[in-house]
Amino acid sequence: MRVVFAGTPEVAVPALDAIAASRHELVGVVTRPDAPSGRGRKLVASPVAQRAEELGVPVLKPEHPRDPDFQAALAALRPDACPVVAYGALLPQSALDLVPHGWINLHFSVLPSWRGAAPVQHSLWAGDEVTGATTFRIVKALDAGPVFGVMTETIRPTDTAGDLLARLAEGGAGLLVQTLDGIEDGTLEAREQPEDGVSFAPKIVVDDARIDWTHPAVAIDRQVRACDPAPGAWSTFEGERIKIGPVRPVDREALEPGVLEVTKNAVFVGTATTPVELGQVKAFGKKQMAAADWARGVRLESGVRLGEQDAAS
Repeated sequence: MRVVFAGTPEVAVPALDAIAASRHELVGVVTRPDAPSGRGRKLVASPVAQRAEELGVPVLKPEHPRDPDFQAALAALRPDACPVVAYGALLPQSALDLVPHGWINLHFSVLPSWRGAAPVQHSLWAGDEVTGATTFRIVKALDAGPVFGVMTETIRPTDTAGDLLARLAEGGAGLLVQTLDGIEDGTLEAREQPEDGVSFAPKIVVDDARIDWTHPAVAIDRQVRACDPAPGAWSTFEGERIKIGPVRPVDREALEPGVLEVTKNAVFVGTATTPVELGQVKAFGKKQMAAADWARGVRLESGVRLGEQDAAS
């Protein structure tokens, strides 16, 4: 089949590479426009755009896929199907109707669970033991289209969102190619999603990532891993925001929620249950460092409480 791939971030690159290496003819790539990046705020092409240029594939960067000029350019490429991974813009019906076999999305959950922008993060935060990826035909309703294929992936006890997403991106790339193969061969038929089991995974913002030390240690561990690498779990110390890296629930004498116990080589924080040991800490304007090094640098003593004051703006 002639295919036009749509995607934007680094997580979409494995699927782009898999399609480029498949039997299908990659005739174009759609991605978000160049965006400001770094201290100089220079415009930088998306990871997908950069990879497409390396592959020598034409790249379309519409401000919005409803733009008539974009739709005309897409129609001129005559795609049979448009595989999609984390493109980042809503597709209007007029764009959906241009492609005979439709836009085939790779979504990083087992649908209908965790429809939305942040399925991996919500799966970790909820304590799911298994997640996966799903290919489905895009329809107007959010992640509600008929399903072509599913893969599953076990969630490991120390997985961060970044760890898990990287594995799903690699495994999902193969699933997406298999889906395109099955559509072309006529051996794969999309099936409507069940009405039961629908859950939603909206984008996690900075305010969501603030740690509430009155929660149990297990819940805090899940939250920190779900927010790694972005937006990054955080608390406050002396009124300023600090980012918290991995935490580890420990079998240790209880501390009051948020209260620190400082030893020579470790820093522990009280929760609603057992304490957690802090891994990495990044104070405002400082580099990330081991919690014990941070404690020595600020001359931290046991008994101080995290999160008592509002963070500085």
